[in-house]
Amino acid sequence: MEMHQLRYMVALARTGNFSRAAEQCNVAQPSLSQQIQKLEAELGERLFDRMKREVRLTPHGTAFLRRAVRILEEVDAARREASDALDLKHGSIAIGILPTIAPYLLPPVMARFSAQFAGVEINVQEDTTAQLLKLVHAYEIDFAVVSEPIVDDRLTVTELFTEELLLALPPRHALAKKRTLTSADLRDQKLIVMKSGHCLGDQVLGFCERQEVKPRISFRSAQLETVQELVCAGLGLSLVPAMARRTHPRRAPEYRSLQAPSPARKIVLVWPHQRPPGRAATELVKLFTAYQPPL
Repeated sequence: MEMHQLRYMVALARTGNFSRAAEQCNVAQPSLSQQIQKLEAELGERLFDRMKREVRLTPHGTAFLRRAVRILEEVDAARREASDALDLKHGSIAIGILPTIAPYLLPPVMARFSAQFAGVEINVQEDTTAQLLKLVHAYEIDFAVVSEPIVDDRLTVTELFTEELLLALPPRHALAKKRTLTSADLRDQKLIVMKSGHCLGDQVLGFCERQEVKPRISFRSAQLETVQELVCAGLGLSLVPAMARRTHPRRAPEYRSLQAPSPARKIVLVWPHQRPPGRAATELVKLFTAYQPPL
């Protein structure tokens, strides 16, 4: 039994098609088919039922697939450990991060990392939490920077910091004149939130629901900067992360904290238990962990 046979078998199981599996493995289709046949002959059992346009795992194939995946994962882990002995003059890291975090957290962290490990390339994937967790489980990224809640016992979750969500008001809004603001002040106000699927929007609406406040949703957007522009235009209020606070006085909302219980989000790192970050990714994790958001 050869390692490449296991890789071909797993690829065929996942694609259900000899042509797609061969393309994924960068091998000619006849060669892949021949190796699968050799593997089945050695095992004395069919792993796949061949149909006209697809293949399906047999019961024996389903059981064998679990073992094959586990073996390949262990081999990949051994290779990563061996490569970790390098001095990090070269290499690459793939990370995922929420678009409501990336523009504000990445620049200071990446600047420090690049100063120490200039030869390491970093590939950044910005997406929703649901999509980033899929990439984590598929081993397509080394880790993801997301916000809680994360309910998945297959993941290691490391807390970075808790961040306040500030009330963003249009300039000269009546609420900006009040000395103190509470969640009750959001009642019946027009609220601008992130669109469905973005956890920040869910967190804002969840906070309103817990406080028994029912604002009127006036706009939804996939971009936090668009949300703030709409606020500046007087089209509603919003709750935005403190790290996204604009400092340019000519084009910025009025920001106010809400009295306790105030809205907040917890920023965390996640990666699979079975695939902890390699050496280069671990160095980047250390910088994320050491980061302190400005007050």
